[in-house]
Amino acid sequence: MAMTMHVDIVSAEKEIFSGTAEFLLAPAEQGEVGILPRHSEMLCMLTPGQVMVRLVGGEEQWIYVAGGILEVQPHVVTILSDTAEHAYDLDEAKIMEAKRKAQETMANRSSEFDYAQAQAELAEAVAQLRAIEKLRKGKGRSTN
Repeated sequence: MAMTMHVDIVSAEKEIFSGTAEFLLAPAEQGEVGILPRHSEMLCMLTPGQVMVRLVGGEEQWIYVAGGILEVQPHVVTILSDTAEHAYDLDEAKIMEAKRKAQETMANRSSEFDYAQAQAELAEAVAQLRAIEKLRKGKGRSTN
């Protein structure tokens, strides 16, 4: 029997995932981190990107997070994010439009604030598109 851990992924609006997993991959500020059961305790900031949760049996769920906090306890992993969505819930047309607008704003910036905001929006759109891409490759199927 494989060792497992409990994973909770929560956004400001709702609980995105709660269940048992064998492995978790998350976009930490210092680079991607892989978490296995009984991982040492850890607390770190997340950047916009995809979280992969490998369930018992090998099924993978891909979840987009717009940053947040990752807390690891030996048998429990918690991700708190302002925004989080299953990859299959993301609207590709809306994301592509947001990406286009962010790129346009960066090209025609009127202030440093506008440029920084556009950079953040572009990074978020690119991370969301990557989550959709992973789903299309068959890596994001979900039973939820």
